[in-house]
Amino acid sequence: MKLAMTYSYLKQDLDEIERVLNQTIHAKHPVLRDASIQLLQAGGKRLRPVFVLVSGMFGNYDFDRMKTVAVSLELIHMASLVHDDVIDEAELRRGEPTVKAKWDNRIAMYTGDYIFARSLEYLSTLDDPKAHRILAETIVQLCVGEVEQIQDKYQMDQNLRDYLRRIKRKTALLISSSCRLGAIASGVSLAHERALYRYGYYVGMSYQIIDDILDFTSTEAALGKPAGSDLLQGNITLPVLFAMEDKQFSAKLKEALHQPDQLTPESIRPFIDYIKSSGAIERSYKVSERYLTKAYESLQVLPAGKAKKTLRDIALYIGKRKT
Repeated sequence: MKLAMTYSYLKQDLDEIERVLNQTIHAKHPVLRDASIQLLQAGGKRLRPVFVLVSGMFGNYDFDRMKTVAVSLELIHMASLVHDDVIDEAELRRGEPTVKAKWDNRIAMYTGDYIFARSLEYLSTLDDPKAHRILAETIVQLCVGEVEQIQDKYQMDQNLRDYLRRIKRKTALLISSSCRLGAIASGVSLAHERALYRYGYYVGMSYQIIDDILDFTSTEAALGKPAGSDLLQGNITLPVLFAMEDKQFSAKLKEALHQPDQLTPESIRPFIDYIKSSGAIERSYKVSERYLTKAYESLQVLPAGKAKKTLRDIALYIGKRKT
């Protein structure tokens, strides 16, 4: 089953969110406008709005309130992608040139900052101080994560705790905040709010681990960027950490990463081949599965119904996805 089929009943609401996203990012300055529109038109799964809407179904589902939260969170996600592409020096995203590739790093950073600001401005129409505080804390953690990502590039002295903390800030917190804010906006009980937050966190951790696996196992056509891009950009992900338990492999990789200017898709191919044959991929899948199990457990306190089934189906899809 395709992911969109699990929440096809939300299509009308998601179409309206897409319209508002287009409307919200339009800037008077032509470069900011064009850069923002290019990012939006590159597409995406719009998972964060989906998590907002589905979480809101456990309470009083007021679409205007849900829309405000969903648009704000997707804008934050978009802004973080622009900044990530600058940090990673990425030329492609979803098969299309990145903002930094089409313009430059300075324009990309301004674009990301502009979209962040539009997110906060849009959420200001929601009269809920708790929601504002959570969103602000989420942005702070995202920014801390971006700084850590810069510091960790090409660094071999990383461990599992470093990696998990980084992906928590990079991916899981925004997904967990999407679930939590959707719950808050619909007035669910505190117990259900906490359950949805935990679900989002565990699903987010699994989602990023699968992303890091697919960087080695998927194709360039499916990824929209060259396979092994994370390693090429000096990002030490979970499969790499597991493979580095082989001291010989670790020593060779350390030598290669000490000369980042000489790294090419061809030069890292032997490292990718080893990672795929070493058992590191299978071990990484097991870590992802443990997070998904915790996500399923978090749903147990929630009432049965369409929303709960949708969250289970999304988690199931994430665990099996190939793109």
